[in-house]
Amino acid sequence: MPETYSTVWDSIIDSPVERESFRLKSLLMMNIERHIHEQGLTQQQAADKMGVTQPRISDLVRGKMDRFTIDMLVNMLAALGLHLDVQFRKAT
Repeated sequence: MPETYSTVWDSIIDSPVERESFRLKSLLMMNIERHIHEQGLTQQQAADKMGVTQPRISDLVRGKMDRFTIDMLVNMLAALGLHLDVQFRKAT
């Protein structure tokens, strides 16, 4: 019987610390991308609002997680006028 996992990150990353970092970066990136789309912004317009280059937005849209830190993504959210709420819970 094939092995099953709770999340995709469980199946590809062994370290719980690294897994949580990737999970958080993924959530931040998806929400930034969703906001860009909902606002009808071009990649250049989004880049201008966030003070980054258009290729940086392209990296975000393509899911290049290794090119972003959590701090960088939080700063990008703030530049878009968004606020991040943090909730803690026990890991499963």
